[in-house]
Amino acid sequence: MTLSRRHLLNGALAAPLVAAATSLPKSARAEETSQSEGAFHRFKVGDATVTALLDGHIALGKQIIAGFDEDKAAVAMSGTLYRFKDDALQVPVSGYLVERAGKLTLIDAGTAQLMGPGLGGLGAALKSAGVKAEDISTVLLTHMHPDHTGGLIDGAGQAVFSNAELVVSATEHGFWYDDAILASVPEENRPFFQMARDTTAPYAGRLNLFEGEAEVAPGLTAVPLPGHTPGHSGFMLDGGSEGVLFWGDVIHLTALQFAQPEWTIAFDADPETTVKTRRAMLDRAASDHLLVTGAHLDFPGLGQVSRSKDAYEYVSAPWQFGQG
Repeated sequence: MTLSRRHLLNGALAAPLVAAATSLPKSARAEETSQSEGAFHRFKVGDATVTALLDGHIALGKQIIAGFDEDKAAVAMSGTLYRFKDDALQVPVSGYLVERAGKLTLIDAGTAQLMGPGLGGLGAALKSAGVKAEDISTVLLTHMHPDHTGGLIDGAGQAVFSNAELVVSATEHGFWYDDAILASVPEENRPFFQMARDTTAPYAGRLNLFEGEAEVAPGLTAVPLPGHTPGHSGFMLDGGSEGVLFWGDVIHLTALQFAQPEWTIAFDADPETTVKTRRAMLDRAASDHLLVTGAHLDFPGLGQVSRSKDAYEYVSAPWQFGQG
């Protein structure tokens, strides 16, 4: 995927929009922090156990949605409980822990303190789930935005997952560590690069860069999903009798983007490729009856995709009880 200067200016590096997206009234921030602290949910996928870990919620406003139309949004949300509040939708941020073959693999690390109040609960969720950071052997990154890398380090800038290998697409890592690209973007967007570097640098000695559809952990294979970022990737879990696709940020707005898959958001680096990738994955998920999960699907984010003509619908899977 080729990124033009326009993509860099209008896409994933739009720092002022990120700041706006994460700003909530004080009362709302307090409410969201209390709701997300330590939240987790376990479910079985074949012979693997997956734990959804809620980092928190952010508010994504109408102004960051390219192509937004009030009438189409109303149709998409009709018959649902989705509602705009202060012209924004509440969107979860989640990570996932996979236990298979005696190994613990974390997919995305949440925000820690990088994106303000209402977020940063993934560490507490791990603790509530009875998991110690040092017991995690692999951390997979779908991409290197701060809501996925922030939890890699503590307040002192040290690695939280002291025994883990960090695994990320070579394309993704190369983009954020490219000094020429950094020099070409506006000053206000450079903190994105610094956050990506600061959060991953402590893992330099145990960094594993993959290309294409590589096996990245026991039972987990990478799935290239470019568009949102250059090396944005999903991970397919083979649990033997069942599987699930962790698709990262293919969807940000459950309420809207299944019905309107061509709507992108300001953080999508290459909107055209984002839409192409999204449609391909929605088609695949619907045709193959895949279980899917993603960082911004309604927590715990496990479900399937149904299709009707050019529109899609997300169907949440029933909660699995008794998994701990």
